[in-house]
Amino acid sequence: MTCIIVDDEPFAREGMLMNVKETPFLTVVGEFGNALEANNFLSQNDVDLMFLDIEMPGVNGLDFIRNLVHRPLIILTTAYPQYALESYELDTVDYLLKPIRLDRFIKAVNKAQELHELLQMAQQQAISGVEQDYLYIKSERKFVKLFFKDIVFIKGMKDYVVVHTAREKVITALNIKSIAEQLPPAIFARVSKSHLVNIRFIQAIDHDFIQLHALQDEIPLGDAYREDFIQRYVKTNLISKN
Repeated sequence: MTCIIVDDEPFAREGMLMNVKETPFLTVVGEFGNALEANNFLSQNDVDLMFLDIEMPGVNGLDFIRNLVHRPLIILTTAYPQYALESYELDTVDYLLKPIRLDRFIKAVNKAQELHELLQMAQQQAISGVEQDYLYIKSERKFVKLFFKDIVFIKGMKDYVVVHTAREKVITALNIKSIAEQLPPAIFARVSKSHLVNIRFIQAIDHDFIQLHALQDEIPLGDAYREDFIQRYVKTNLISKN
């Protein structure tokens, strides 16, 4: 995988470069001190993964992500923990706090490699049809049958969605809005810009996240979706005092 490092601190770039050089499947093709330089490079080159700082002079990392048209996979690197929830909303692969521990770096890049491989296999994929209790996803030149009861959650990534079950992940070239419109709302709830969850797998809900008992994942509950989700799926089933 090709990658670039974007950070205004030279020592931070040097440290990240040392980590990347210890990772056999990563190749650095550029280092940049600000978002403008990185944007110019991305407009002329294909890059698989970007390590991106948040607090930088000029355009910060989060605003840079929002304005990118063709985005690589992104791992945020920052000294500020308060941006974690917003990073989930922006479909980043991971969020690394400085100083970055090697074990967290390895975990993050392994996740990026897995997603990259899934995207590589996602050629000519599309949802083929929705029936009573299942759907077909076109994946790797075949139609994969997935029962609604087995789908834990669905995550949107650029122009693809990844369907997560307890056993596998299936990727298809379809945006999250399109698949949401074709799934039964009695089973699947839109909870963020990038996530649909099967309400039958919900274990707990707090203000910012949804916990799913089938997996260890925490799904972000977006501000724009919170009120409708609570009203439609929680309050109608809430036990309260008479």
